[in-house]
Amino acid sequence: MSPDAAARQARARLAALARPAGDFDASRYFRGAADLQFHNVGMAAVRRLAREIVEARRDDWTIEEAMACAEILIDDSVLEVKAVAVEIVARFHREFAPRWLARWKAWLATNRSANWATTDAICGVLIGPLLRRRPDLVPSVASWARHRNLWVRRAAAVSLVGLARRGQALDAAYAVARALHRDQADLIQKAVGWLLREAGKTDMARLERYLRAHGPTIPRTSVRYAIERFPPPRRRALLVATKPASA
Repeated sequence: MSPDAAARQARARLAALARPAGDFDASRYFRGAADLQFHNVGMAAVRRLAREIVEARRDDWTIEEAMACAEILIDDSVLEVKAVAVEIVARFHREFAPRWLARWKAWLATNRSANWATTDAICGVLIGPLLRRRPDLVPSVASWARHRNLWVRRAAAVSLVGLARRGQALDAAYAVARALHRDQADLIQKAVGWLLREAGKTDMARLERYLRAHGPTIPRTSVRYAIERFPPPRRRALLVATKPASA
């Protein structure tokens, strides 16, 4: 089956699974994303479908075909269709190579990711695994922190979360955080806080030094995310120490 045919099949199967918003209404997590639509099927169904599509073509497809299929699906206005695009490519992680990084960045820079969930999935299961294999690409991704596009800037932080959690690429993580502290977008401030929190898991002392040194310039949203794993007394002390002078 061609990538085009596989994309049509994926759309049809997701549409057949669609259910009206009820107890699970995905749209409530995406306020302001007016153009985004939802099938409300959940990620378990998305991953199962992606796995079935890939397993049926394992003997015929390489990452080239997977990316061709994903290029079609990522343009869809339905969240779960975008998710299947990312999950299909993720199943070819052994074939990830630096040349794919520009294609994934293009999904972000041209607003084809279109929302935080798809952006974070691209970071978590595509860019992150590539960076673990090729740490020499970390500076390139870190430089995205100064990009004009919101999703590319968020990806600069979220793509490093997995490495930071392992105590790797910490210099890059803190450099990205510093570059993004002036960003007014809530989605960026939350991503920075997430990155800092993960960086602190293996070196909490370094995170505390960083927060005390830069705290007044860090948005409060970022600070609150960053200090979540500190004991309550230290959280309270850091909230005071990082408070802007004018607040």
